[in-house]
Amino acid sequence: MKKHSNLSATAQAAGRGINRFTIGIDVSDRSSCYCILDGSGQVCAEGKVRSTPEAFREQFGGMGPALIALEAGTHSRWMSALLGECGHEVLVANPRRLRLLTESDKKNDPQDARTLAELGWAKPALLAPIQHRSAAAQADLNLVRARDLLVEARTKLINGVRCLVKGTGGRITKCPSGQFTSRAHEQMPEEVRAAAAHLLEIIDELSEKIRYYDELLEHVAQTRYGYTFLLKQVSGVGTLTSLAYVLTIENPRRFARSRDVGCFLGLRPKQQDSGQRSPQLRITKAGDIYLRKMLVSSAHYILGPFGPDTDLRRWGLKLCERGGKNAKKRAVVAVARKLAVLLHHLWVTGEVYEPLRTAAAKAAA
Repeated sequence: MKKHSNLSATAQAAGRGINRFTIGIDVSDRSSCYCILDGSGQVCAEGKVRSTPEAFREQFGGMGPALIALEAGTHSRWMSALLGECGHEVLVANPRRLRLLTESDKKNDPQDARTLAELGWAKPALLAPIQHRSAAAQADLNLVRARDLLVEARTKLINGVRCLVKGTGGRITKCPSGQFTSRAHEQMPEEVRAAAAHLLEIIDELSEKIRYYDELLEHVAQTRYGYTFLLKQVSGVGTLTSLAYVLTIENPRRFARSRDVGCFLGLRPKQQDSGQRSPQLRITKAGDIYLRKMLVSSAHYILGPFGPDTDLRRWGLKLCERGGKNAKKRAVVAVARKLAVLLHHLWVTGEVYEPLRTAAAKAAA
C-alpha cells in the first residue's frame, strides 16, 4: 500500500496537468482517511489526515486541481469550502444514497475512502451530490435550531417534574409550557417541592431565553427575509415555520416544479413496486428533519379543531374519512406534503393566497 510519501509526486504530476486525480475522503471527527486515484483509476496514494483546517490545507493545498468526493456530515461544510479555495472540484455525497458504504459487510475507513474515490472517478452522479447553503443562511438557521434545543430541554424538564409529582399520587393539569411553573407551584405536593425547586427555576430561565429567540427571529424575518410574509398567508404557518422553510431551501429556483419540494423534504412515500405488486410504504424521511417536523405540526393545526375552513383542510378531512387504522396519520403527512408545495408556489409566484380558491371555482362552475 502506498502511503503519504508518494503524495509529493502526485501533487507535482497534477500541477503539470499530466492527470486529473480523484480523491475520496472518509471524514471522521478526529482524523480522516483519503485515497487518491490517478487518471486511469489506479490507487496511487492512501493515508490519514487530521480533521482540522490547518492539516487539510497542508495536505491538499499544494496539489493541482483534483476531483474530491466526501460524505455530507458535520465537517463537510468547512471541508468543502476549504478544498474549493485550494482549487479542487468538490462533490459532497448524499449518505442516504450510498448504500454501498452504509450497508457494506466490509466497512472500514480506508475502504470507504477508496469507494468514494472510485465512484467519483467512474460516475460522479452516483454520489447524488448535494449543495451546502450559504454561510449567511446557515448562521440564521442556527438561530432557529438553537431555539429548538432550548424547547427540547424545557420539555424534558417539564416532563421530569410531572413524573416526580405523579410518583406521590399528585398531578399537574395541562397548560401551555410558559405557564407550567405557576401551575406547578399551585398544585405541587409539599414532599416534591424541595426536589423540584431548582428545576422550576431552570424552566423559567429557559422560557425567558426562548422568548428572546422568538423576538430575535421575528426581527431577522422582517429585516432580512421579508418575503416570508408570502408564506405566512397560510393559516398555521408562522414566523418560525416560514423562516425555517426559506432558510432550508434558500433558493426556490433549484426546483423545476413546486411538487418536487415534497420529495426533497422526505414527505413522499417510498416505492418498491415489483410486477403487479405495489405496496403502500412509509415516507422516505429524507431531507431536513426539523423543517419536516414543523410542516407536520402546521398540518395538525390545519386539520385540528381550530383550523379555519380552507381548500387544504377540506382535502385533508376527506382523506381522514376514508377510514382505516392510520387514516388520520396519513392525512396529516399528505397535508404537510401539499403544504410544502403550496408554500413554494407562493414564494416563487408572489401570489395572494386564496384559502377557498378551488371551492369558489367549483361553485362558480
